Amino acid sequence: MVREKVTVSTRTLQWKCVESRVDNKRLCYGRFILSPLIKGQADTIGIAMRRALLGEIEGTCITRAKSEKIPHEYSTIVGIQESVHEILMNLKEIVLRSNLYGTCGAFICARGPGYVTAQDIISPPSVEIVDNTQHIARLTEPIDLCIGLQIERNRGYRYSIKRPNNFQDGSYPIDAVFMPVRNANHSIHSYGNGNERQEILFLEIWTNGSLTPKEALHEASRNLIDLFIPFLHAEEETLHLEYNRHKGTLPPLTFHDRLAKLRKNKKEIELKYIFIDQLELPPRIYNCLKRCNLHTLLDLLNKSQKIL
Repeated sequence: MVREKVTVSTRTLQWKCVESRVDNKRLCYGRFILSPLIKGQADTIGIAMRRALLGEIEGTCITRAKSEKIPHEYSTIVGIQESVHEILMNLKEIVLRSNLYGTCGAFICARGPGYVTAQDIISPPSVEIVDNTQHIARLTEPIDLCIGLQIERNRGYRYSIKRPNNFQDGSYPIDAVFMPVRNANHSIHSYGNGNERQEILFLEIWTNGSLTPKEALHEASRNLIDLFIPFLHAEEETLHLEYNRHKGTLPPLTFHDRLAKLRKNKKEIELKYIFIDQLELPPRIYNCLKRCNLHTLLDLLNKSQKIL
C-alpha cells in the first residue's frame, strides 16, 4: 500500500494520488485529490466523474458459452460437480483485459479428474486473463469438458435475453458486466473563511484489476471531454455564422475545403481544452510556460520555435 501526505496548493489546480493499494488480483483501490476548487465545483466534478467511472469505461467479459453436450441450462453432467448454471455463473466472474474491437472467440478444453480454472481458457493474444486461478468447474471423473466462448468488449451492464432457439444448438448467453470499476465515491473537504472558502475533492475508486484506479480516472476524464466536444463545435459554428452575417456572403467552399476546415477546427478545439497542468511536466518547464501565459497545448503550438 502506498500513502502520501496530502498537500494543498493555493496557486494552480492540481490532482494527486494519495493512496494506492492492491488487495488482490481482482481488487485495486486508489484515492485521489483535486484542489483548490471554489465552492460548488467539487460536487459538480465529483458527481460527473463518478457516473463516468461507473458507466462510460469499456471492459471485457465472456458473453456466451456453447457446448453441444449440454441439454439445457439447469441440467447436470455426470462427472462434473457443478451444474451447468453454476459453470455459467463462474464464467461470468472471469476478469479479462483486452484491446478488442467487437467480439472474438475462445474455448476451454480440459480432461478430468481435476479442477478447471481460468488458466484453461485458450484465448487470442489480444485478450489477457487477470487471475488465472479463478474457478470454473471440478471434474470428478476422466471425462472431457469442451466449451466454446464468446468474448466481447463493451460498456455498462447487459442482461442476457434467453431464447429457446439458443438452447437448441447448445448456446447459452451470459449476463455481461463490462464495468471495470466496481465502485466509486467522492467526498469534499472545505477550508478557509467567508468569500475565500475553497474545497478539496477526494475521489475513491475500486477496480476489478483489469484497469488500475489511475487508468480508470484518466479514461473517465477523456470520455467526459469527448462528450462535451460537440457543444464546442456548436459554439464555433455559431461564431462563424455571426461573422458571415456581418461581413457578407463568402464564396462557396468545395467539399475538400470544408472537410479540411472541419478537421482543423476539431483539432484546434481539442487542443484548446488540453491544459499543460495535465501533462505532468517538470516543474521548471511548467513554471516557464505559466509565466509566459501559455495554459493549453493550442497556446503552445501557436508560438513559433524562435519565440519559444
